[in-house]
Amino acid sequence: FFLSVAAVRAQVTQESFLETTEGTSISINCSHPNIRTGDFMYFYRQLPGQSPELLAMTAKAAKEVRAPKGRMSVSPDRSSSWLRLSEPRRGDAAVYYCALGA
Repeated sequence: FFLSVAAVRAQVTQESFLETTEGTSISINCSHPNIRTGDFMYFYRQLPGQSPELLAMTAKAAKEVRAPKGRMSVSPDRSSSWLRLSEPRRGDAAVYYCALGA
């Protein structure tokens, strides 16, 4: 199945397309080298025909994600973050967004 990925702000970059097989872990990487003090990192998922849903947000610590099962992590310098889906299923095929904000 396929995962589409989109960047929300010009200072944020992501891969535009990722593909994996069911049950094979995958990481969605997000680069934000111009992050400002006070900014949080957010990951959203938009399933077909639905509104975006917030999966996880953090300023710097790692965060567990329940559905889809995974973990959001941030680099020590906060210039990048990633969402690792540990056991993706076909129902997790969606557009994933990374965003920065206060």
